[in-house]
Amino acid sequence: MSSIQYTVRGVPPELDAELRREARTTGKTLNALVVETLEHAKLPSSAVIHDDLDWFIGSAPSSENDLDDALAWLAALPTEPV
Repeated sequence: MSSIQYTVRGVPPELDAELRREARTTGKTLNALVVETLEHAKLPSSAVIHDDLDWFIGSAPSSENDLDDALAWLAALPTEPV
């Protein structure tokens, strides 16, 4: 696959710091992270991985009591608009 090279000027220091921090923490190169970010921003139909529910993975009730407690909590919620 051929690629095109860009030169980007005028990147604010705060954005540079955030991009470099994310690249470091994800183990990606800065270039790979920037290309991935551009793809996600401009090609939403591409294989975008939504990680906004990562906190939820593995949080299923671990026992039947947990499930009962959760159902009781839901049942106690008000049903009429406040």
